[in-house]
Amino acid sequence: MAETSSSKSAPESAPESAMAIAFQGFEGANSHIACRAVHPEMTPLPCISFEDAFAAVRDGDAKYAMIPIDNSVAGRVADIHHLLPDSGLHIIGEHFQRVEHCLVAVRGTKESDLTHVHSHVHALNQCRNVIRELGVEAVVHADTAGAARDIAKLGDKTQGAIASSLAAEVYGLDVLRHNVEDAEHNTTRFLIMAREAADPGPENPETMTSFVFRVRNVPAALYKALGGFATNGINMTKLESYLVGGGFIAAQFYAEVDGHPEHRGMKLALEELDFFSHEVKILGVYPANPFRKSMSSGE
Repeated sequence: MAETSSSKSAPESAPESAMAIAFQGFEGANSHIACRAVHPEMTPLPCISFEDAFAAVRDGDAKYAMIPIDNSVAGRVADIHHLLPDSGLHIIGEHFQRVEHCLVAVRGTKESDLTHVHSHVHALNQCRNVIRELGVEAVVHADTAGAARDIAKLGDKTQGAIASSLAAEVYGLDVLRHNVEDAEHNTTRFLIMAREAADPGPENPETMTSFVFRVRNVPAALYKALGGFATNGINMTKLESYLVGGGFIAAQFYAEVDGHPEHRGMKLALEELDFFSHEVKILGVYPANPFRKSMSSGE
């Protein structure tokens, strides 16, 4: 997963928007892999920042955006919760991507040649065991695939990277070792964003609803705002808070719940939320990914 930056990527030849899916990062990033897994028929469109990926969809350069929201090891992706409410896009789906980090280097390199390994800070933290084993120095980059691209340009056998096997393929590198991540459960959850909503309908039993809201600055406001979900038997799978307005008083919350807004229990819960909070905004109603069932069953 990669941090954001400020400039926009401009591919040499822009693909038809109906067949393009935007992602943040360089070719070979885990977001690129997620795009190929969900929509192999579409052309991945790399963008420098998350804002640029959103803009590509808004401006018609891409049909969808594949946006990482959290990781089972590293937690939430920085900035995403701030960007989602004002993106102008709708969440239409979710995807869980198993993260498989590889130790990569220029052609002909041996592990004993390495003195440094480059990658995104999250990837480095997720691969501490191999870094310690090799006794190399970790070098932070903005993107795993970008780190692979950079060492390919250097052509120095002392410089390795932690990136995907796709990145190794794209940049002509050798994979010295596969699956170097410390945790076998390392998985990133992505949101699929589009200009138009794609509500699966209340008849779909496996539905997720994502929304943001702010609570009034009164005692027990959050407790009261969320009480309706408990009393109406609505399962809340995620609740994230973050400061807004440049101060330490106003907080906005990002939440995800099981169910559709037209289900009776959900409708009552949202009415109660609206009474005790303000600026409630639904960001998407979309099918729950089957991966959720495997997680709950422990498979």
